[in-house]
Amino acid sequence: MARTLGVKPLTVESLDKIKRTASDLVRHASKNLRHCHYADLRIELVEIKSARSENGSGKSASDDYVFGFGIRVLAGDPLPAPGYFGHRLGSADLPKLTPLLKAGLKQAYDRALANARYKAEMRKRFKELGESLAGLPLAPIETHQDTVKAEYGIDPRSVSLAEVARYTTEVSRAVKGLGQRIRFNAIATSTSFSRELFASSEGTLIDQSFATTLGFCSVVAENDQAEQSLYDYIGHQRGWEVVTEGTRTELIRHLDLLTFSTSLAHDCLKLIDAPPLKATDKDVVVVTDPHYNTLKAHEIIGHPTELDRALKMETAYAGRSWLLRSLKETQLGKSVASPLVTAYSDPSLPGLGHYAYDHEGTPARKVMHIEKGVFKGFMNSRQTAGILGVEPNGSYKAIEASLVPLIRMSNTVFGAGQQDPQKIIGEVDRGYYLVGHRNPSIAESRENFSISAQKVYEIRNGQIGQLYRGGGMTADTKDYLMKVDAVGKDFRLFPIPNCGKGQPMQTKRLGNGAQTMRSRARLTGL
Repeated sequence: MARTLGVKPLTVESLDKIKRTASDLVRHASKNLRHCHYADLRIELVEIKSARSENGSGKSASDDYVFGFGIRVLAGDPLPAPGYFGHRLGSADLPKLTPLLKAGLKQAYDRALANARYKAEMRKRFKELGESLAGLPLAPIETHQDTVKAEYGIDPRSVSLAEVARYTTEVSRAVKGLGQRIRFNAIATSTSFSRELFASSEGTLIDQSFATTLGFCSVVAENDQAEQSLYDYIGHQRGWEVVTEGTRTELIRHLDLLTFSTSLAHDCLKLIDAPPLKATDKDVVVVTDPHYNTLKAHEIIGHPTELDRALKMETAYAGRSWLLRSLKETQLGKSVASPLVTAYSDPSLPGLGHYAYDHEGTPARKVMHIEKGVFKGFMNSRQTAGILGVEPNGSYKAIEASLVPLIRMSNTVFGAGQQDPQKIIGEVDRGYYLVGHRNPSIAESRENFSISAQKVYEIRNGQIGQLYRGGGMTADTKDYLMKVDAVGKDFRLFPIPNCGKGQPMQTKRLGNGAQTMRSRARLTGL
């Protein structure tokens, strides 16, 4: 939603006026709407500046905002059903926001009643099969009233759009200046400040703010024999300093965008002179670095441990999970990996996946997926937690308030090991070292995967040798995890800013992380 001339601009402080009204509206929903069992309301306002440059020239710049709300109601008798209503707003809507919220609550209530009536009709029509249609109540949580402040060095709201555009173009010019073999580059930046209000009929009232900054580089190099493209991101839940200064913390370490982008371009230039990687028809020793394993954690740990996926709620458009075939056929409590492998999701870790409460007011908590090789559990929502009879773990998120939340990753990671990454490589007589992730190709149930690498090096007699262009590795998920025989202590977190899920698609920013690992897999080539 672009800013409109002549209309007073919206800021996150605009929500101060509506905070108490929103809380009262849903708190009294059960009294004012006869068959309402529960209601919640989310309101969000995001202020964002962004720019893009290509080949040293500015292409676009935007000073924008996103404003909207979403309402959920559970209503009906004897089997309650959910009803949703979401709406994007503009500056002109702020003075009339209260009647818009009341109208939205009524629409969500009416939809819930309609769903409840339809559910009752289906139970009668299909008899025994219809008995599977249940009320699916929300698992209980404690109520909270809390305010969570954003963290930043340079407030995104204080940076001018001109400065954002200038810096972005400066980086693009620097990459272009590396020589004629750089055929194309695109640089993009964004810095935003967002505020979310959540209120429920149970009495929860959460006020969370976030500062988020991202930098992106895409580069293409070419010579007479080869063409190579690379792209990568930097990002953190901090201010504009993320791209101009970089991040140097224990778990998140990246260069400023200028150095990061020129380094990526230099890698691209090296790769066009390297021979192509050849695929193998048998497993070989593969050592993978933390950046490569970040995407692996995302694809083979994160997505199959989202409980809505595992319960077949999104099968039609996103797939299932091999970790739960049915409520009776599940990998819970079974060995799915080497005892060296631990994996979990933890919103308390820093980065893009950090938050204190999810979008139904559940406190965020660490969710153990694999502990010493044994599968332990899923990310869930209050509704899906009720199906399995477990506690909600705060994993229900939407990319904006007007959309229905989904079960999403926070920071999903492979846990750190104890071994020196140099020793992990040094113990290999012959194998390959995969550095940096590129593109994934994943089976519908995540049972097997293929992930390409930015760079692949040959390992001979414990030494890193020949650099190869293209390719990556492919394996059966469980087979690969069971063969892990070394896990490093060099744990790092990285941004994954473009995770897609849902219908309509919700592209979410989140974090993943890992460390050096060693296993066996087949190589893929050009």
